[in-house]
Amino acid sequence: MLLSNLSDCTVLIVDDSPENITWMSEALSSFYQIKVTTSGKEALKLLKNNQIELVLLDIIMPGLTGYDVIKEIRRDPKTHDIPVIFLTAKDTKEDEKIGLKLGASDYIHKPINVSILKSRVKTHLQNKRSRDILSNQNDYLEKEIKNRYEELNQMQDAIVYSLAGLAETRDPETGDHILRTQYYVRALAEELSQKSKYHEKLCDNVIDAYFKAAPLHDIGKVGITDNILLKPGKLTFEEFEEMKKHPMLGLQTLLKAEKRLGKPNMLLNAAKEIAYGHHEKWDGSGYPEGLSGENIPLSARLMALADVYDALISRRVYKDPMSHDAAKSIIVKGRANHFDPEVVDAFLAIEDKFIDIAETYSG
Repeated sequence: MLLSNLSDCTVLIVDDSPENITWMSEALSSFYQIKVTTSGKEALKLLKNNQIELVLLDIIMPGLTGYDVIKEIRRDPKTHDIPVIFLTAKDTKEDEKIGLKLGASDYIHKPINVSILKSRVKTHLQNKRSRDILSNQNDYLEKEIKNRYEELNQMQDAIVYSLAGLAETRDPETGDHILRTQYYVRALAEELSQKSKYHEKLCDNVIDAYFKAAPLHDIGKVGITDNILLKPGKLTFEEFEEMKKHPMLGLQTLLKAEKRLGKPNMLLNAAKEIAYGHHEKWDGSGYPEGLSGENIPLSARLMALADVYDALISRRVYKDPMSHDAAKSIIVKGRANHFDPEVVDAFLAIEDKFIDIAETYSG
């Protein structure tokens, strides 16, 4: 698409005078593809069915006038940007204002000078070609940016799942748990986002970050010994104290990743909140910090309910699975002590989604 080569451009000549059409065609046909018509109505059909780069348009014609035609050209998105040069015997400033207001690119006054005709047509075709080239480049760049963004997102997701897989290798029961809790968190966040209190905070990007970060909630368990992590019976006080270190181990791992990155990242920030805070309780009786209420990050409050619910309905080496109703009863009892009351209310509003998620990712 070179500016110097315009021979593939098609110029449409619209004039009710066959004589005018003949000599303008002869003047331009050596340089461009030419289509002609003496009718405004026929001109619109040609524009609809052909690739036209420029229109030479007479104003005074029977039936549809040039003014009528250009209105239709500018109304249609497919033809909106085609340059239109009016051919007219009207030579007042007021006439030109009307045409330019309707979207004319230029005026050539009759009687038409051949040199002026060739010069104006070439100029406007070059301008259109330049705009088309720029538009195509912008479209290309936008597609490239979108593709690169998607590639980076896919890479980021792959890294997250690889890290989460470390915890899974230590505890084989966590695989489906990771998937289920991820979808529980998103469902809760989407429900809470309907409340005016959370509408701005839980925008799509934040919910997506929570969703992608959720699999990392137990990443710190890679630092817990097998005799504690896989113990079939109840943990001793000392063993439980050791298990309680996994939020800090998870935070330290993610802080190293953040330091390596060298700049803030929404996903890593959500992952830090979730890994470090999902064992905190609304009444302050949780660990590792003993945070309470809204001092606990929202992402961690969502994860807390998702994590407990899934642990209750799942089989573990130390217990049989509970029914949804039994797990629901425990969640409700934990309202305002273990769990954020609003998160519990969101859970109750979408409990059918929890059931569906549990069935879909039952392993």
